[in-house]
Amino acid sequence: MVQHSSTFKAFRIEEIDGHFQGSIKEMELGTLSNNEVLVKVHYSSLNYKDALSASGNKGVTRNYPHTPGIDAVGTIEKSNSDLFTIGEKVIVTSYDLGMNTDGGFAEYVQVPAEWAVKLPKKMTMKEAMIYGTAGLTAGMSVLRLTELIAPNRGKIAVSGATGGVGALSVSILSKLGYSVVAITGKETERDYLISLGAEEVLLRSEIENFNKKPLLKPLFAGAIDTVGGVILENIIKSTNSIGVVTCCGNVASPKIDLTVFPFILRGVTLIGIDSQNYPMEYRKIVWNKLAQEWKPKQLEDTCNEIKLEDVMQKIELMLKGKLKRRTVLNLNE
Repeated sequence: MVQHSSTFKAFRIEEIDGHFQGSIKEMELGTLSNNEVLVKVHYSSLNYKDALSASGNKGVTRNYPHTPGIDAVGTIEKSNSDLFTIGEKVIVTSYDLGMNTDGGFAEYVQVPAEWAVKLPKKMTMKEAMIYGTAGLTAGMSVLRLTELIAPNRGKIAVSGATGGVGALSVSILSKLGYSVVAITGKETERDYLISLGAEEVLLRSEIENFNKKPLLKPLFAGAIDTVGGVILENIIKSTNSIGVVTCCGNVASPKIDLTVFPFILRGVTLIGIDSQNYPMEYRKIVWNKLAQEWKPKQLEDTCNEIKLEDVMQKIELMLKGKLKRRTVLNLNE
């Protein structure tokens, strides 16, 4: 492949007089270090962490100017690594991408080769970004849950079910034959959740107002929790004997107030999901399952496609909680 230009377009966030502003800039390509690859980005996707980075959240991004984008998929343009050759299609998600390393809201990303995984043969680049970090996190959660809980054990709760991780978890679990209870704060999304495969929809307010007792009536064989806080507390307290709960988010709260009773009287297992530094051997397993037996039939229907110039508007909608479905950024033109 011939590199025709030493510059490329990127959506940059700049800090000006204490305010954070986003715009499209021309950037210079850097020099590759040992074991780095240059990826021509075809698609990226918008995540809540990107919106935080774009609004100056120093817990996500310390230094500006900066290019957000924790997800990217594309082709290897240059390689200083034995892991990849020029022209190979790769997915790059998590690690430090889009946080303190310039991310996928650009025509090129330059990253350590160890951050990349080959795109599965039965997955398109666009599908990879419909999944993105959200899909990888959902896949990790499903993998750990299904290792220990069979479909005939009972209902599986999924909290934050209209979000990226939650919606994909509902779809995958339903496809695998599980009876899914979707937990959401959005009553208007009931039909959408049923269309994803949920058998029941439980409003967030209902589970938040469960009894304060240390143990509650068993309702679920297991759960995938994406929100934390009181909802995670009450899911754990409502999980059957030898049940399994995975935990991957804290948008409600990073704190939980529990006794040890669910763990020592019912043998409930709580499994943490770390999508940022998940071992590569398991990433490959999850991506290949997402490409094949776990792929939801309606995957293409779960996203909206945008261009680089649309990013700021979508970030503002996401921060207001008004963005529905997955948002995929097309960088092919």
